[in-house]
Amino acid sequence: MEYWKFSQLIINWYHQHGRNNLPWQIKKTPYNIWVSEIMLQQTQVKTVIPYFKRFISKLHNIHILASTSLDEILHLWSGLGYYKRAINLHKTSKIIVKQYNGKIPDNIIELIKLPGIGRTTAGAILSLSKDFSFPILDGNVKRILIRFYNILKNSRNKIDTNKLWYLINMITPLHHASKFNQGMMDLGSLICRYKTPKCKICPLYINCQYIKNMSQKNIINNKKIKKEKQYFYIIVQYKYFIFLECRKNKKIWKNLFCFPEFKNEENMNNWLLINNIDSINNQKINLIYHKLSHLILKMHIFKISIQNNKIFSKNKNYIWYNLNNPQRIGISKPIKTILLTL
Repeated sequence: MEYWKFSQLIINWYHQHGRNNLPWQIKKTPYNIWVSEIMLQQTQVKTVIPYFKRFISKLHNIHILASTSLDEILHLWSGLGYYKRAINLHKTSKIIVKQYNGKIPDNIIELIKLPGIGRTTAGAILSLSKDFSFPILDGNVKRILIRFYNILKNSRNKIDTNKLWYLINMITPLHHASKFNQGMMDLGSLICRYKTPKCKICPLYINCQYIKNMSQKNIINNKKIKKEKQYFYIIVQYKYFIFLECRKNKKIWKNLFCFPEFKNEENMNNWLLINNIDSINNQKINLIYHKLSHLILKMHIFKISIQNNKIFSKNKNYIWYNLNNPQRIGISKPIKTILLTL
């Protein structure tokens, strides 16, 4: 199929079936598209919508975002996951305010240099907000191209990304790139789904190699088995306050607040001993399995009550979280869930 026919089929389908009432589409500013695209990285639209609405209602322009504390931003992001996205969003807002007078660059080379903005995100910002002819290559678009052109994995068991970029560059039209890009994302999300694709109502059905080569299903659905890691957490409670540490130097949930974390129960008991806390009274209250993108956390949760909250005065990266009047800080979803039960 000629490239122009491919793009025209997508644009025609978008006019009839595409999504055009998403919150960030109502007011297509570069800022709104940027925030939405960062949130949508590895996250479904239905999950993002309430977070986007809450985020924009509080931080409705880049100047407010840049002047807001990271704790407040992480608080608004809490539960959405992949918290590095929020940290990069904050970093980039400061750079744009300082170096570009608060205007998001419309030069793709300058845009890609900013933290958290890669080639796909930059293309999405410029095409969806300004209708510039730049391609995007997110997970939905990749899946369509892989299936339609029957692209197989190479000797290293990987898909050739350069080939995908070549194809999407050729297919992306000079005019109406915004409709084409949105149509590709919508088609991948609604029709060419990861599981149970709705092939018979797809506009690309007749020429799609996926239909002719059903073995491709085995390639696309070949998921890696996630590793499992276990950690031990101690809930230290003083009256209606909970001791939380800021995870400054952690890879998982960096800069979020969490219960003290340990690799094993022995380390946890040693920590209690060093801080003059009676480890005999600690009680295991739960075992939680929490799925992340690359591993599964096996979380052993212990709890202990103390009578004196002065014992951690030497630790600067902590707060006493007020259960009755919670502080606005970043907290991961499983920790937030536990706090709500206390």
